[in-house]
Amino acid sequence: MSFDVLQIRQQFPILSRTVHNRPLVYLDNAATTQKPQVVIDAIVDYYSNYNSNVHRGAHQLADEATRKYEDARDTVASFINANSRNEVIWTSGTTESINIVTHGMAQKLRSGDEVIVTQMEHHANLVTWQQACKASGATLLIAPINDAGELIREEFIKLIGARTRMVSIPHASNALGTLNPIKALISEIKKITANQALVMIDGAQGIAHSEVDVQQLNCDFYAFSSHKFYGPTGLGVLWGKENLLTDWPVWQTGGEMISEVSYQDAKWNTLPYRLEAGTPNIAAVIGFAAAINWFKQLDIKAVLRHEDALLTQATQMAEDFSGLRIIGSASAKVPVLSFVMDRGHPADIGFILDRQGVAIRTGHHCAEPLMNRLSVPGTARASFALYNTSDDVEQLFVALKKVKMMLA
Repeated sequence: MSFDVLQIRQQFPILSRTVHNRPLVYLDNAATTQKPQVVIDAIVDYYSNYNSNVHRGAHQLADEATRKYEDARDTVASFINANSRNEVIWTSGTTESINIVTHGMAQKLRSGDEVIVTQMEHHANLVTWQQACKASGATLLIAPINDAGELIREEFIKLIGARTRMVSIPHASNALGTLNPIKALISEIKKITANQALVMIDGAQGIAHSEVDVQQLNCDFYAFSSHKFYGPTGLGVLWGKENLLTDWPVWQTGGEMISEVSYQDAKWNTLPYRLEAGTPNIAAVIGFAAAINWFKQLDIKAVLRHEDALLTQATQMAEDFSGLRIIGSASAKVPVLSFVMDRGHPADIGFILDRQGVAIRTGHHCAEPLMNRLSVPGTARASFALYNTSDDVEQLFVALKKVKMMLA
């Protein structure tokens, strides 16, 4: 199967627009990806032809919506090789997925227990565990990274012990692009703790840039978002092992997640519905299934090679660009290039690039402690996706020459 990036770009309507009278060069994919027409069509089709709430409606529209909605759960389960469709929980995004786990763990942790995260965490996988540990009296341990932005493996291993109850780490860093060897790390954690510690993976940046098989990984939870995988915003997935989720403390109460209610008490529904309170984001679920089915038609290995080539090109050009310093030089990375320049705050860099049609992200990228560890106030971040081209990389550096000239 061949990989034709120009043919793929034609499937994304937004990529043909202009910004400030310049062709759009969209390099903010770690924040959110653009959507192919098939995803847009799936959402429009739902609202145009069978808009209805799911499950209990006694009419054809509800039947059609429910079937599409539950088919999407099967699509996700198959895509990540879940053991059961019951292990796929719909959430509002990676952040809520992590919160469901931390909320449950806060009720299980005790004083003296330990939770391990890393210095490269997104706030969603740091603040949540901070609060869970504060609520329970457990201790939060922070695994260090080196100056390249890589986890110091021997130091990480030293932190794991008899008191370890949870290890929650990113598949890939959103701020640096560092791709963690999660399969090997999970194996070490399970071995050292005799399978007593739980492992959660923040997969927000990993799901679109690697082949995820949760059974092979042997993690206990894996969280990711639709909108970083060519699907709609406002939707995420929490995958968890069924034996854990079956009795996991409920996250929210209300409709759908109950099986029986009286004025005095309530009983919870079975999986997956016990962790899905209220009317779900039905349109987004259907759109996400369309995104996955679209993606599965591609040659995934060719996609990953293409993204690696873009990152290699961008890295080489950055290394040759006077006055620019790459932040995050791990040997294994997803296609993220974070950098600072000798002159100009990252916000100024982003502003000038935008006027030339180049969209990037600037700031601390919801990883403020990481920026402090690396002694930078923030970075400019260009992040690539499968529809980006070599010319996009060239245009980034043409625009950066303008930045350098204007800020001289």
